[in-house]
Amino acid sequence: MMKQKWKPGNMIYPLPAVMVSCGNHEHANIITIAWTGTICTNPPMTYVSIRPSRYSYELIKETGCFVINLTTRRLTKATDYCGVKSGKDRDKFKDMRLTPSYENETHCPMIDESPVNIECKVKEIHELGSHHMFIADILNVYVDPHYIDEKGKFHLNKTDLIAYSHGAYLTLGKEIGTFGYSIKSKKKVKNTNKMK
Repeated sequence: MMKQKWKPGNMIYPLPAVMVSCGNHEHANIITIAWTGTICTNPPMTYVSIRPSRYSYELIKETGCFVINLTTRRLTKATDYCGVKSGKDRDKFKDMRLTPSYENETHCPMIDESPVNIECKVKEIHELGSHHMFIADILNVYVDPHYIDEKGKFHLNKTDLIAYSHGAYLTLGKEIGTFGYSIKSKKKVKNTNKMK
């Protein structure tokens, strides 16, 4: 059968499901974002794309900073809630019993329950259409020491991260390979066929 042709749309899945915290001590908020990712390694840069109608849009525009908080299975309900409720009339930190931490360079709230907090400073805003893209420098990364072993290695995949795919939250599942495994040298298999 031939594949069906659909109209243009975003079908790149799965995506990260992250909670982006923003604002300050007086007006702290959380928005769940799927449109985010890495755009440069050196210097380290990222982005989030947000609709201008969202409450967090103005907070980020005013303060010039935000924090990307990675999410886990335990944070799934909070991740969903922070994506469907507005911070205009709700205190999402309080509603979801999340702990704001301001111990960072920008004093932008971080979610203490997240295993990884990525502190970002806005560099540019691109008005693209339905969403505006905030391109940002990554200032600092904060990690939960519970996932650091005695040799100093951080085990991110043991934090039980979740992803978002086509309307559903998913766990990442088991490891099926590691970076570069497809080209690692293999032991030569001896030819056991004998010429007759």
